[in-house]
Amino acid sequence: MKKIFSCLLTAVTLTACSKLDLNPLAQASTQTYYDNQTELELAVNDLYRLDFWGNDDENSSDNLWYRTTGGNSVTFGTMTSDDAAPLLLWTNAYKAIARVNAFIANKDKAAGNTAAAVITKLEAEARLIRAYEYSRLITHFGDVPFLIAPMPLAEATGIERTDQKKILDFIFSELDFAAANLPASYSTAEVRRLTKGAALAVKARIALYTGQWSVAKDAAAQLMQLNVYKLHPDYAQLFQKAGETSPEIIISIPRDQAQQVFNGSGYVLDYISRNAGGFGAYVPTREVFDAYECKDGLPIDESPLYNPLDPFKNRDPRLTATLVEFNTQWLGYSYQPHPDTLTVFSSKTNLRVSNRDTRAVANFASPTGFLWKKGLDQSWADRQAEDNDAILYRYAEILLIYAEAKIQLGETDASVQDAINQVRARAYGVAVTQTTAYPAVTTTDAAQLRKIVRRERRVEFVREGLRYMDLIRWKLAEKALTRPVIGLPDPAKQNRAKWPFPGVTPLDDDGIADYTAFANDTKIVAQRAFDKNKQYLWPIPSIEIRVNPKLTQNPNY
Repeated sequence: MKKIFSCLLTAVTLTACSKLDLNPLAQASTQTYYDNQTELELAVNDLYRLDFWGNDDENSSDNLWYRTTGGNSVTFGTMTSDDAAPLLLWTNAYKAIARVNAFIANKDKAAGNTAAAVITKLEAEARLIRAYEYSRLITHFGDVPFLIAPMPLAEATGIERTDQKKILDFIFSELDFAAANLPASYSTAEVRRLTKGAALAVKARIALYTGQWSVAKDAAAQLMQLNVYKLHPDYAQLFQKAGETSPEIIISIPRDQAQQVFNGSGYVLDYISRNAGGFGAYVPTREVFDAYECKDGLPIDESPLYNPLDPFKNRDPRLTATLVEFNTQWLGYSYQPHPDTLTVFSSKTNLRVSNRDTRAVANFASPTGFLWKKGLDQSWADRQAEDNDAILYRYAEILLIYAEAKIQLGETDASVQDAINQVRARAYGVAVTQTTAYPAVTTTDAAQLRKIVRRERRVEFVREGLRYMDLIRWKLAEKALTRPVIGLPDPAKQNRAKWPFPGVTPLDDDGIADYTAFANDTKIVAQRAFDKNKQYLWPIPSIEIRVNPKLTQNPNY
């Protein structure tokens, strides 16, 4: 069976079964286009290019730190209207929107030689993508220009911002059209494209992000009732090549080194260990490590199972699927950042070698002591290339959206517990009914369930780009992104009796860690500085305001 993608970069036709070409076509812009089915298909295919899809940068959250540049303008509180990130999102979103508008305005030119059902299906794909682009725009910028038809340049330069509530209503109606006119699934002989489930997933997420709880609940429930998607049995495997065809994936971006759609050595070396030839520069934070609960279902500051001197023991299995456990083999070497471990065993050579993953040997080893494991494997080090498919929407998110929406609506029934427990049980590799084999949720208290589902979202979706928008919509960015990034102390100052951590980290009701009590036994790697007075929205790019003076800027930029 060919690789399955709900979202596919392809230059082949809808039902082609030949080798996939992941390099997108150039978009036609002349009025002689859209005259037949092939041209309609090629126009929609272009909307599947990598530039038009993506979740947020994990480095904009409290989950990840980049040693080379530190944070970014979000975590340093320095974002301005001249920043590259807002301009890139704005430009790519409106580029895709313009192409959808052109397609819809011209699609009927092919009506004489193309079946109406084909045109409708292609229109549904295009309208879904346009709705997705607007969902990204309103969650980041708030009110934005609203364009649903081709517009002459002279008119476009005078357009004003539209209330995001009006745009949100439009997004929902577009996604309803897409859900009604896209198939629930594709046969094994077909190239997999956007589906009914994809439309419902986009709707559920944007409804959650905008506090439309009933809409989020209903969209998630409809997707669950399709009986098309299910959780992958192995959490770690889901993010490897073996997981790319998983029925858990709703929308993913395909990558393939052979077709030159991949990340090269610069990206890879920043993630892999120094012993394996990398830099260990993109590292997990201590905060994300401390977010994983213990096997009794309690956070580390409440569980008797937690031992800061053996901190990986008795923890949620997703921890060791996501971060490299100390003193385990990783990419051909034992990973141990302890300052006294100056040599380690290499399974590649069967010899002890210099341990470049401790700062006692290499000053630029991981400043937090942690390395990423989720999604990585030996091929990263061997090829110095990464072409894992990027997962944007998956079924676990739908389950947790359903649970959160129901909690917010005051509907804390058994279906909420079941949705959360499905995700938790999969982490332990057991059936949801085996409630003694994992910490099953049994409470119906809304406050407790809210805390549980928020913690589940954090540990389930680490390194998938969802944490940033969670911090924004929960209004936690002003707290989480103003705390310092905590690292290991200098080897010469390390109290060996307190290795690796000097005590149990206190966590507040929002799961935010407080390390002030350990000031003498930790090192401040950097200080974050999120500005709550403006950064809950991104700035309108300055170049857009210079071109169109009728565009107003967001407050305090």
